[in-house]
Amino acid sequence: MADTSHVLADQHSGAPADRTVGSVIVFFVLTVLLTTPFWVLGAVLEVEILPGLPIAALAVVCPATAAFILTWRAHGLPAGGRFLAGAFDVRRIRPKVWWLALVLLSPCVMIAMFLAMRLGGSSIPDPQFAPASAAALFVLFLVAALAEELGWSGFAIGPLQARWGALPGALIVGVVWAIWHYPALAQAHRAVAWIGWWTLATVATRVIIIWLFNNTGRSVFGVAVFHAMTNLGWQLYPVHGSWFDPRINALILAAVALAVVLVWGPATLSSSRARSGAARAGG
Repeated sequence: MADTSHVLADQHSGAPADRTVGSVIVFFVLTVLLTTPFWVLGAVLEVEILPGLPIAALAVVCPATAAFILTWRAHGLPAGGRFLAGAFDVRRIRPKVWWLALVLLSPCVMIAMFLAMRLGGSSIPDPQFAPASAAALFVLFLVAALAEELGWSGFAIGPLQARWGALPGALIVGVVWAIWHYPALAQAHRAVAWIGWWTLATVATRVIIIWLFNNTGRSVFGVAVFHAMTNLGWQLYPVHGSWFDPRINALILAAVALAVVLVWGPATLSSSRARSGAARAGG
């Protein structure tokens, strides 16, 4: 595989470029350790924050916390502060046309799933939601997504894709990301088959996220918007998530991820313009 380190090593605007695969492994372990109290809390309280979302979901703060701790320990408190500030790197999103994908791709997936279910003979009802409630949920999910993506995209993906390429790096993060959710899914009483299809969807989503990340100047904020839109779609579809079908969702997302890999290539998942821009940003 071609060496892509000169393009992909620098994760985002607040990240030191000397991070290694070993530091990513430590990040994964520390994230699990920080999350464990939330899993225990969820097992004890059995309280839902939102429909289908157990209290263990508050562990969304753990990836960013783990990444901050490791950055602080390795480079000092100012570097840790710059790392956290990188969550608001909106100006890195260029060209601006990528905002269309960041905002609209997830709703398009939900629409495709809705149409597939309708055409398949399902009696799924028409979507029903209050715009004000949807906006409030989006803000909530955006805050949560920023905390997650600072860790998964801002910290972890850079060394992995610099070492092995974008697709393998995305698959590694995607599998870890999915497994990290398993205790919370069990606490939400999800069936094994549901979790299986959800896992495929989650790994495919991570491939899409890294594609967006690499084509938007490695913007954490940008992929957090996409992440938040994905969670919003799941929560609203079509009435408070009541008809969400993980199998159809997974097949659609897997098809999108496959198209991304075939068109943009597995090594970088990005255009030549994005790669040259990343090289300039990395110095």
